[in-house]
Amino acid sequence: MIIKSLELADFRNYENLKIDFSNGTNILYGDNAQGKTNILEAIFLSATTKSHKGSKDKEVIRFGKEEAHVRTILEKDGAEYRVDMHLRKSKSKGIAIDGQKIKRASDLIGRLNVVFFSPEDLSIIKNGPSERRRFMDMELCQLDQIYLNSLTKYNKLIVERNKVLKDLYEHPENSVLLDVQDKQLCEYGSVIIKTREKFIRDLNEIIRPIHEKLTGGKEVLSIYYEPNAPFDELEKKIKFARQKDSFAKQTTVGPHKDDFSFVVQKRKNENGELDEKIDIRKFGSQGQQRTASLSLKLSEIEIVKKAKKENPVLLLDDVLSELDSNRQNYLLNTIGDIQTIITCTGLDEFVNNRFAIDKLFKVTDGTVSSEN
Repeated sequence: MIIKSLELADFRNYENLKIDFSNGTNILYGDNAQGKTNILEAIFLSATTKSHKGSKDKEVIRFGKEEAHVRTILEKDGAEYRVDMHLRKSKSKGIAIDGQKIKRASDLIGRLNVVFFSPEDLSIIKNGPSERRRFMDMELCQLDQIYLNSLTKYNKLIVERNKVLKDLYEHPENSVLLDVQDKQLCEYGSVIIKTREKFIRDLNEIIRPIHEKLTGGKEVLSIYYEPNAPFDELEKKIKFARQKDSFAKQTTVGPHKDDFSFVVQKRKNENGELDEKIDIRKFGSQGQQRTASLSLKLSEIEIVKKAKKENPVLLLDDVLSELDSNRQNYLLNTIGDIQTIITCTGLDEFVNNRFAIDKLFKVTDGTVSSEN
């Protein structure tokens, strides 16, 4: 899978833009606040229907305009696909694939698999559970349509159930709605929990060797899933929490409260004996947390390869400057034949000497010029 071209109209600071990408390494360079990240955001939007920043549609539309357009041309197995996205301030987005409008935004997800890596991702370990759930959900939604559908319905149910809980004092007769909603929450929640359990098992097989190489064999990393409620106890725990939920006016039990931990063990000696387990979310050094975060993002690439039998598109947003030379080298060796789009502020010695740059673009105040 590769991205052949991207066209933007009134998206962020771009009035009009058409950019043709190479199948290999593409570098977008320029000063800060010129629009480099906006290009990666548009690509991510074309793949997932969402901004990597969590921005709403109206926030990505150019100032003073009512709508924006994003067109992405993809190539997969020798065939071309066109994804058109119409973003409007006052309406939901419109999406078409090869000119045919799709009814649900979820029908787009999985067509284009991307791995987005920014400096903020290096903090995923020390940030709150919502950041770690977001990582897991974004990855699984690209790979598993059943999970995507279950998560979409589950999240909608949580909003509806919380509304019933907030109104329950004035409308106690609506408690019957909670019985129906709780049954549906268990149905969709069980799918989510089981899929997450398998995802963490598969992730551990991939991330352990990556992390050992990054640490020179000094550390072993394990990830543990921490479900708020196991799938076989979900129904009982939701029922038991009904009174608590009524007082709190929100749903307190379910996979929307899940987390997962990152546990590191150091090697004591050359025989491979391991030291005690350390949960680096709470007790790890900043270096350990950043290395584990890098291991996690690199694992994303391998997960997509394994699940989809194809390479994802790798988007690196000014992340190289955040890594030391050892981690930079490992990342570069991982890229291989993956189409990569990189943003950076300048063509420093590292970029010039380490990359076989297939296409080079300079970004200046909402304009992009090709330099080779």
